[in-house]
Amino acid sequence: MSDYTHLVAAAAQAAGPCPDGQEAAWQARVRDLAVDLAFTAREVDQAMKTLDDTHPFSAYLEKVEIEPSSRRGLLWLRPPGGAVETIRTEQEDTVRGAAMIARARELAGRWVLVYRFNEPTAASKKGEGFANVRMVARLMDLGEGALAFSVAREIVTADAGGDAALAGRLWRDAGLPERGMIPVADLESVRRQARASSGN
Repeated sequence: MSDYTHLVAAAAQAAGPCPDGQEAAWQARVRDLAVDLAFTAREVDQAMKTLDDTHPFSAYLEKVEIEPSSRRGLLWLRPPGGAVETIRTEQEDTVRGAAMIARARELAGRWVLVYRFNEPTAASKKGEGFANVRMVARLMDLGEGALAFSVAREIVTADAGGDAALAGRLWRDAGLPERGMIPVADLESVRRQARASSGN
């Protein structure tokens, strides 16, 4: 038999003093709170196990979209090497999925520490394949920072719908340097103009 004394004690503290003559209602309240705490403890335990299996890496969070087929959030990330990677959240109609999508949207345009784990696909669970889906368990803000010129130019070109000439013109009009590191803060106005000009 499991010992739930600590949960009952925490629930009793949360419920507050028992009013005179309301012992039965107070005990029911403590019981309900203790059960809620037990479920929360299990969720925390599962979340910690997931984090233990993650592979953290830093990347620039370029944009966040909703994947039409799965309704998962799709994060577009650029690690320091510059090659775009994508990673998914849970479905947007779940509590955790909606929270992660909202968090990712808050951090778009910033450097983040990404805690990634692999989730088996439905096909692989049935023994019909070996594919995994790259999932995000946690995001931590690392600030704005700067991007290498080549990476920054790629991002603006993508925002311009792949139109390198348009991206180059907007870049020059903004007076951005043609080499070195480009502060992310200086890049944002150019990205907005590129998206507006291309209809993205």
